[in-house]
Amino acid sequence: MNGHTVKQETTLRDEIPSNELTNHRRFLEEAVKRVATDECVSPEQVWQGIKDGTIVIPANPLHKGVIPVGIGKGLRTKVNANIGTSVTNVDINREIEKLHAALSAGADTVMDLSTGGTTNDIDQMRQRALEHCTAPLGTVPIYQAAVMAIEQRGSIVEMTSEDIFDTIEKHAADGVDFMTVHCGITRDSLTRLMREGRVTSIVSRGGAFIAAWMIHNDAENPLYSEYDRLLEIASRYGVTLSLGDALRPGSIADATDRAQVQETIVLGELIDRAREAEVQVMVEGPGHVPLNQIAANVILQKRLCHNAPFYVLGPLVTDVAAGYDHIAAAIGGAIAAASGADFLCYVTPTEHLGLPDLEAVREGVIAARIAGHAADVAKGISGAMEWDRRMSEARKSLDWSEQIRLSIDPERAKRLRSALTPAEVNECSMCGRYCAMKIVSEYLNVPVEKC
Repeated sequence: MNGHTVKQETTLRDEIPSNELTNHRRFLEEAVKRVATDECVSPEQVWQGIKDGTIVIPANPLHKGVIPVGIGKGLRTKVNANIGTSVTNVDINREIEKLHAALSAGADTVMDLSTGGTTNDIDQMRQRALEHCTAPLGTVPIYQAAVMAIEQRGSIVEMTSEDIFDTIEKHAADGVDFMTVHCGITRDSLTRLMREGRVTSIVSRGGAFIAAWMIHNDAENPLYSEYDRLLEIASRYGVTLSLGDALRPGSIADATDRAQVQETIVLGELIDRAREAEVQVMVEGPGHVPLNQIAANVILQKRLCHNAPFYVLGPLVTDVAAGYDHIAAAIGGAIAAASGADFLCYVTPTEHLGLPDLEAVREGVIAARIAGHAADVAKGISGAMEWDRRMSEARKSLDWSEQIRLSIDPERAKRLRSALTPAEVNECSMCGRYCAMKIVSEYLNVPVEKC
């Protein structure tokens, strides 16, 4: 793996006032305090996690108004929501509405995956998202680099190394908090993929861009061969790297194959180098994985990547849930998080079918939050079991307003409750006069409030 000598010419960073990029330590100290308070843990625990590389706080000092979020060992499982323009939809206002819908539903982070329109459109989308997003915002710079290559040279495979790194620095300078970078797909792993074969080959869009570029140019992945250059940019801007899984399985038949495992081995080595450079880093995982392989996948990643925070897409436990993929993903996400995964990327009901609308975004976030919370209860995360206990107490006392308030989706709970008839409202909606808790309380002499 080759190092990189930093060029001396003017960069985007030189155009930013120096005070904007100074004292990252102070910025991180404040972020640690906020995360510790939000998670009901000590600042020392968070600092130790950052030092060990088991916790990351994606927060770029240039993202004004960002509320820091901790991801990793001992912290609440976090949920990410994806938004962004596409070739068939370049309505930036609509995507900003989705951003707000995701945050309203409780998403901890948002990623802008825009590919629609011109590079200027993509710039505008990202900058507006940063203005509106109080949560950490992530991007995938290779998408914009690919669009730019098509605009300027007519093909993705004509993209240059400079295109990639210039785009990465542009995103960092804008204030992006974390980036997916597909550093682990190498010529060796790509060869192994082609030898073994797959049902769905490569389903990662960024992975496909880089694979096509590598084959066409008969060259190594620049994000791998010039990894030191990437670390230098991330270090200067305080950006967290999310090492993307370019070879993640896109069907359960392809799960845990040689290509996926080899890429994970490479990512583990790159995580070590990022930690040496004091760059915060997490690693992404599958994908589509059958139930009986999820725990093994998490254990394998944690072992090979030295307990780096693990960010999974789902995983989806079946390929046949079209229209209900948010449920398939929530099932897999709960198992993955209970097994040690730290960060769930939402999947919407329209996954594999089309672009999500506002309601699909909401449903995707809520489904992932349910999965994450169920796992937090199992893992004994601070406050998780207490939340459920308070809900149970509210049900015992038939306190409907408190049940709604404690719901993971109070808006939906309130809407369903308000749809009841007056007769149903005056009685327990499920049992009426045959309410089990009322009957037992009468004989145990434990009073229960009237519905």
